[in-house]
Amino acid sequence: MQGTSAWPDDFLTVRDFSPAQIEDLLHLAVQIKANPAGYSSALQGKTLAMIFEKPSLRTRVTFDVGIHQLGGFSLYLSPAEINLGKRESVYDVAKNLERMVQGIMIRTFAHQIVQRMAQYASIPIINGLTDYSHPCQAMADYLTVLEIKGRVAGLKVAFIGDGNNVAHSLLFAGAQLGAHVWVATPPGYEPLKDALSWAQNRAAQTHGSCTLTTDPVRAVRDADVIYTDVWASMGQENEAEARRQHFLPYQVNGALFALAKPDAIFMHCLPAHRGDEVTDEVIDCPRSVVFQQAENRLHAQKAILLQLMKHSVAEAVVAEELVHV
Repeated sequence: MQGTSAWPDDFLTVRDFSPAQIEDLLHLAVQIKANPAGYSSALQGKTLAMIFEKPSLRTRVTFDVGIHQLGGFSLYLSPAEINLGKRESVYDVAKNLERMVQGIMIRTFAHQIVQRMAQYASIPIINGLTDYSHPCQAMADYLTVLEIKGRVAGLKVAFIGDGNNVAHSLLFAGAQLGAHVWVATPPGYEPLKDALSWAQNRAAQTHGSCTLTTDPVRAVRDADVIYTDVWASMGQENEAEARRQHFLPYQVNGALFALAKPDAIFMHCLPAHRGDEVTDEVIDCPRSVVFQQAENRLHAQKAILLQLMKHSVAEAVVAEELVHV
């Protein structure tokens, strides 16, 4: 639906939206954060099912609290209760839940799972994280940048570390908003080619840019934002020690951070492995905004929930079927 005024029904990746729609979501998040009471009944009576195949602190709390602060309800579904594709198929889970709730947030491994859920369910699906994409995190990230810097377009955003799901979404959202995103990774740990290619093509349309390098110094120099993430994500624990050897030169420490602009901010999606990808002197310094960034998951996701769930379709599914009885 790129280039049209129609909103996607789901929030699977930042790629699915137009630049204007991403900006609208961020501005809505700003409004909700400034006046939460004004939205306290916006989703009254609506229920969000939260499927967790991967554990989380921030995703669990911010979606749980967020839907309640909008007047709705949440339902937590653990891996033991669902066990997607094993205990019950994605299709059957989708067709059951669409009759009972008004939205589904899913945090899982394979991106194909959220895509199939969106294909089968007639209610909004929100990607809480997959191995490919972490779109809600990117929305919170750029909301934080917007609050502190007053703009996103034209800023240099440097991501140092693994070319993972967070890097993908940071590229996607930065390209949508006209930022100059640099990603510095060790050889062999680059973002997926399709992710980088899409981001570069979109950035060409928004006067931004997306640059890949193996040199962290080049990426950080004169940057407005320095961002890093853990070197081994969930599911990669057995690679942790080998990865550590490759990533040690990419540690964001005081010396590397000093190469950025004097007013540069430090960001991390958390949890952080202090002493690995970032040192205490950086993550605890006055220019670290990691906890403001974490809080903004709440406000960014409330905007997403409101945009997608304000018109319930679950009742319409049953009503349409009754017409044909």
